[in-house]
Formats: sequence, structure tokens, C-alpha cells
Amino acid sequence: MPEILPPTVCLDSSAVRRIREAKKLTQLYVAKVVGVTTDTISRWENNRYPSIKRENALKLAEALEVEVEVLLQQAGEEPPAGAEDAAVRFPWPLKFLVLLLGVAVAAAVFFTYHRREASGPVLMARRVLPTFAAPRGIVPVRVRLDAAAETRGFILREHFPPGWKLTEASPPPSSLNNEDGTARWIVKPGEVRPLIVYLVRVASDAKLGSTSSFSGEVIANPNGRSTPTEISGANEITVGPYLWADLNGDGRVDDSEMLSASDTFDEMKGVHLDWNKLEDIWDAEGYRWDPKQQTFSPEHPAK
Repeated sequence: MPEILPPTVCLDSSAVRRIREAKKLTQLYVAKVVGVTTDTISRWENNRYPSIKRENALKLAEALEVEVEVLLQQAGEEPPAGAEDAAVRFPWPLKFLVLLLGVAVAAAVFFTYHRREASGPVLMARRVLPTFAAPRGIVPVRVRLDAAAETRGFILREHFPPGWKLTEASPPPSSLNNEDGTARWIVKPGEVRPLIVYLVRVASDAKLGSTSSFSGEVIANPNGRSTPTEISGANEITVGPYLWADLNGDGRVDDSEMLSASDTFDEMKGVHLDWNKLEDIWDAEGYRWDPKQQTFSPEHPAK
């Protein structure tokens, strides 16, 4: 590895994807280590952002557990299409206009940042839900948090469907009212909390074919005033005789759905989902819903 990398380096996008997949790392994990979004990781892997900052390249190498030069285009390699040195090809008037445009963009970013600082820290939350939930079934819920470093603590409030019961959460809620279907978490200043997860048990009398709704908000307190932000992402689940991991409701958990379920289990650490039963259903290539017992059991499809 060279002693000093330039401020901007060119990624070998195919190497980034190959190494991440070989190490069985999710884009979410890599994004959290680097400090960017999963969309940015996807763009790096698809050569949509061929050039990145030196600091991000070093963090990416750390996340993938490789030396940074393994992720960079080697000297003599063909640059991505359209990445030739514009200074060689552009006449000086166009270069001057490009320079002016760069100054304008930098100014816009500067003033946008400082307006954001004045209006308070940015705090966003996104909920992830499965497609289906069966009566008396357990549903995993994930709320992903993205808070600015200077956020001085906040409260997350979740409202789940009436009659459903929160059975377990990580971290445990600061307050819980299962009668009203409301849970609250207090995240203290300086506490890093990128994810809150919980399990809810569906009401036994939930009507098949109905739709149940979730809602919630995060409340920060910058500059002495409350700033509520609605939780984005999924907010509805269809009640049906389907396992939560069966995303398309075809009565089986295929390989791609099992991979998705594996990611869910990784993020649901601290609560107890039945992985063994899910593996049995995956191995059987099918399952059966018992409406009387309101339970699932593995079942091999008829030949």
C-alpha cells in the first residue's frame, strides 16, 4: 500500500462486491462500519461512484478486512467510461464554467449544512416489517435509526395494532402499554442506538385477509424545543395463514427468503425467534397452517 493515498481514489467496484460476498457480509453491515447508506455501498459496487474519498476507502477496507489497495484500480487499468481527465479535453472557457459551478455547489452545501445546524439535528427512523402475520403468530419488527452525531438524545414511540402484544424487545422499552399498543424507548445523549427491535404477538382473533397498521415517531429536543419526526418505511401487515418469513405467501420458504430471514435474525439479536423451526420448514420445502391450533408445522409438498 502506498504511504500516502491521494485525497480521492478510484474503486475497483467488482472487487468490492466480490470480497463482500465472499466474506458473507451484508451491505447494511458494511454501510454501518463506513458510516454511509446502503444505497452508497450499492453504487460503489455498481461503479456508479467510481471515485471516493480517501477516508471512505480506508473505512471500506476496514469493513471488508482487506488492505485498501486490493479495492483500488491498479495503475495502468482502464478507467471507467467517461472518467478521462476533463482538464485534457475541455477548453479553458468550459473549465472556467466548471470551476464556477463547483464553487456554487460548495456554497450551497455549506449554507444547507448550516441551516440544518440552526434548525436542529437530523433524526430519521425507518420501520421494517414482514409482509404477512398469522393469528397468534410472532412478528419481528425493526426500526433503523439514523441520527446526527450531535443529537442530544431522543424518544422513539411505536404504536402497534390493538389486541397485539409486545412480547420482547432489544433494548427493553422504557415504558410499555400493551392495552393501548404503545411502547416508548428513551435514547440518552451520547448513546449509540442504530437499531431498535421488538417482537409482537398477533391477536388470536385477527381476521384473515385484514390489514393491520403500525405508526410511530421519534422526538428529539434540539435547542430546547421538541421536534417530532414520523417513522418512515413499512406500516402495514396483511393478516393471513403465512409464516412471517414467507414473503410472497406461497406456502414455502425458498432459498432467497431464507437468506432474507437470516439477515432478520442477525438484526434481531437480543430477542428470541425460533430459528430451528424455520430451518425445519425450509428443509421440508413447505409448511401447513393449523387454523384450530393457530400454529405452523413443516410439510413436504405433494409430489
